[in-house]
Amino acid sequence: MGSYVTVSAKVRKELVEEARRLNINLSQLIRESLEREVRRRRLALVEKRLTERKGLLEKLDLDRMVSHIREDRERGL
Repeated sequence: MGSYVTVSAKVRKELVEEARRLNINLSQLIRESLEREVRRRRLALVEKRLTERKGLLEKLDLDRMVSHIREDRERGL
């Protein structure tokens, strides 16, 4: 497993007290929320990159690519 660091944030005292009354595990909540947000932003970045490259992908001639792959296989490449 990777190494860990401590992250801190200032939060209203009343909010922390209410979270404790509700048996909310703050460490777990923060960790899971951060993991979820990182995953969401990574996916958004991948989606953006794919959208930017969509024009390039549309220009590809798939039939020609398949033909080249078949030729390479037949020649043992």
